Amino acid sequence: MVEIVEHNGELIAMIVRREYHRDGIHFFTKTDGLLQLGYISHPKGHLIKPHEHNPVQRNIVGTHEVLFMKSGRIRIDFFSYQKTYLESRELSVGDLVLLAGAGHGIVFLEPSTMVEVKNGPYIEEADKKRFEGRGE
Repeated sequence: MVEIVEHNGELIAMIVRREYHRDGIHFFTKTDGLLQLGYISHPKGHLIKPHEHNPVQRNIVGTHEVLFMKSGRIRIDFFSYQKTYLESRELSVGDLVLLAGAGHGIVFLEPSTMVEVKNGPYIEEADKKRFEGRGE
């Protein structure tokens, strides 16, 4: 199952639940996104030929990130670009989320471990603008 979080027709997040399965190669994101999010499932013996990626120059503005849940349970709160709370979703082991726009906050509902992937380079002083969230 894939869940889409949108606001005013703009992608905020995409959640791929651990139950999702589809044979072959399937990309969830459009080809012009900052990050491409895909799913690959092939049978034993399938071969992806050795290859390398060409040094293509890209002009990227913004940061997208992917979180993969290895253990535990979290709640992600989604916010508009105007910092208005939109909705929340819980993620648990095996779930994956692409955070593609606007704001988000994370509450750890249990001790949790995640793997994070985002486009770089990461510039600490310029990359984030913090604001007040939902409150608890």
